Amino acid sequence: MENKLQYVKGNLFSCPSTHSLAHCISMDCKMGAGIAVTFKKKFGGVEELLAQQKQPGECAVLKRGDRFVYYLITKKKYNQKPTYETLRQSLEAMKAHCLENGVTRLSIPRIGCGLDRLTWDKVSVIIEDVFQYTDVAITVYSL
Repeated sequence: MENKLQYVKGNLFSCPSTHSLAHCISMDCKMGAGIAVTFKKKFGGVEELLAQQKQPGECAVLKRGDRFVYYLITKKKYNQKPTYETLRQSLEAMKAHCLENGVTRLSIPRIGCGLDRLTWDKVSVIIEDVFQYTDVAITVYSL
């Protein structure tokens, strides 16, 4: 299987404006810590996200210019921890949206691995697996 993930050192938000972005949040859309704070400042749309009423294992979406911003809902409350299962389900939901909307470039942080405490070794395998038979190229940013 070809490697779906490319790694880049640098600021996620410096990625090309043609790339869609993704990160993990809780169902309550609090976004009070970590990289989520920057997402909230940069893209706003908290009301819009809440209105989508997505459950853990689903994916909320904002359209900003030519790109989509994906909010992987991996847990109910901001102070909980996600599971690999809810992460996988929300990645599947994001994949479906990417395929329907012709998204082929996705930039992400090491999702689920900061404050959420999942391990990148496992998460990266899940991402590779979910996007295995798609045209979506994924760039992983780490500072």
